[in-house]
Amino acid sequence: MPTEPLPVASEDSTRDGPPRAFLIAAVVVAVVAIGAVLAIAASRKAPVQPVVIAAAPAPQADSPSCRDLMGALPENLGEFHRVAAAEPVPPGAAAWRGEADNYPVILRCGIDRPAEFMVGSPIQMVNAVQWFQLDDPQTDRSTWVTVDRPVYLALTLPKESGPTPIQALSDVIARTLPAVPIDPNPPR
Repeated sequence: MPTEPLPVASEDSTRDGPPRAFLIAAVVVAVVAIGAVLAIAASRKAPVQPVVIAAAPAPQADSPSCRDLMGALPENLGEFHRVAAAEPVPPGAAAWRGEADNYPVILRCGIDRPAEFMVGSPIQMVNAVQWFQLDDPQTDRSTWVTVDRPVYLALTLPKESGPTPIQALSDVIARTLPAVPIDPNPPR
């Protein structure tokens, strides 16, 4: 019985596994998928942490004036966005944080008249609201207090925040709380 010669193996028939083009396509898909996952992970922002607001005397924080103002506060003060305050939240307090992880803007409503606010103290008018600046050169923040409303409001903000937060808040204060004559402490 004649035997037929065995076919000669060609280079293509001796490979084990999938074709080269399939392997290259699989590697490209895997690299693109990993890149997409890394890009999505990098673009996700860490959750905004609540702002800790230290308790401070604010005897009028529960007054109708403060309740009205707290209900009218905007979500944004320029580049600063409203954020939650950490529990326990002092009454009459609110906070905003900027894109950079800098010191937040903090508002306190119903505080006592500052002892530093005396007859002859310099006052700045910002969008129809009169403000007195409490100066603390030891910090990178400044605190401004409204002096012509039925309640005193303190706004503490980073010194590099610019005028927008105080301007935006002044607009809300002017719309929400009536102006009253200023009442500074007598000179010492």
